[in-house]
Amino acid sequence: MIRKTYKMAGYRERRVVMDNFASLTVLQAVTYVLPVIILPYLFRAIGAEKFGLISFAQAFVQYFMILTDYGFSISATQEISLCRDEHAKVCRAFSSVMIVKIGLALLSLVILCILVYFVPKFRKDWLVYVLSFGAVAGNTLFPVWFFQGKEKMRYIAELNIIGGIIYAIGIFYFVRGPRDYLMVPFLNSAVFLITGLLGQYVVFRDFGMSFKFPGYKNIRQQLKAGWDIFVSIAAINAYTTTRIFTVGLLTNNNITGFYSMAEKIANAVQTFPLASFTQALFPRLSRIYRRNKVKAFRIMRRLQMISVYISLIVLPLIFIFARAIVGAVCGGDYRKTVLSLRLLLIAVFFVRANAFRVQFLLVCGKTHIYSRIHVFMAMAGLPLIFLLIYSFSYVGAAIATIAIEAAIFVITYFTVRHICRRFA
Repeated sequence: MIRKTYKMAGYRERRVVMDNFASLTVLQAVTYVLPVIILPYLFRAIGAEKFGLISFAQAFVQYFMILTDYGFSISATQEISLCRDEHAKVCRAFSSVMIVKIGLALLSLVILCILVYFVPKFRKDWLVYVLSFGAVAGNTLFPVWFFQGKEKMRYIAELNIIGGIIYAIGIFYFVRGPRDYLMVPFLNSAVFLITGLLGQYVVFRDFGMSFKFPGYKNIRQQLKAGWDIFVSIAAINAYTTTRIFTVGLLTNNNITGFYSMAEKIANAVQTFPLASFTQALFPRLSRIYRRNKVKAFRIMRRLQMISVYISLIVLPLIFIFARAIVGAVCGGDYRKTVLSLRLLLIAVFFVRANAFRVQFLLVCGKTHIYSRIHVFMAMAGLPLIFLLIYSFSYVGAAIATIAIEAAIFVITYFTVRHICRRFA
């Protein structure tokens, strides 16, 4: 009987999850293989200083991506997954979400223009930030939340793989030296816009969506549904994206370039292939939870333990070979990047050991608790990030990351344990 509770309600449901996992894993593999090819070339071609400037600009526009995503990556995905067989409801939800996202994108553009005009640091390299903003527009259009809710992740994979290949070809063809650095944000934004428009085309062609301007009630409902998630994601990025942004503010473009490279490698280790599986699992686990809370909890707990075991094998190996990995990627023995990477791997362990547990808070509808945890950590983590970076430069950013992720792990562990005592 215990073994049966781990199963996902039948062969068909398990097949859907695994198909989606396979699609997203292929996507992640391609999107990580391409940077392995592109980043060494790009770092050498434009140099650490320009690489740091572009990384700083990308961290800056990431805040606008958070605003335009709102909380729809979770709230809209869940809504579509629960009413996906009711076409009228799906169309209404799609229209409402897109109207809100476009409105937030326009607001973001206004904020960007004000900052670029009035703040000297941004005005100096204004074209980098303007070109980088195209990624926000493209991300606004790309309906990843719709494909996830419909459990059709292959569309996400196919469109992003096409975009990744176009970006790679563009980088190798157009970026030959430091003077070509503006082509990097331009190409990145162009690819985002192309995939965003293609995503919209697929939604209308393959899913028969019809756009109708939603009433105020529907828009208000979407804003309310996504609010807790938005606050949480904004809080999470307050202590993730802000690290590179703060390093850029308090140090220089060279140091920012070295540290941002370490973060890119650590993020690849952190999310591959974990992010694919959590994305594929979320809509399905939400449906299982509605039918059988105990079953959903046991699936989560088992998957979390598997993630921990894999991390205990993989992360020490990466720690040992960090210098070789950085040398292969950056083309030199950059000690700043090696030290940052090794420290960040400790934080990566806490994230991977907590991923399914964090997701379970959303599955069981505890978005307010999820939000409070991350808002609290943002309030505590932001001052810590600024203080440690000011005191210890890029090393401070890595140390702050370890402290924050360890605290989130402890808080989430005991929170989920308390919640699940009622039915486990």
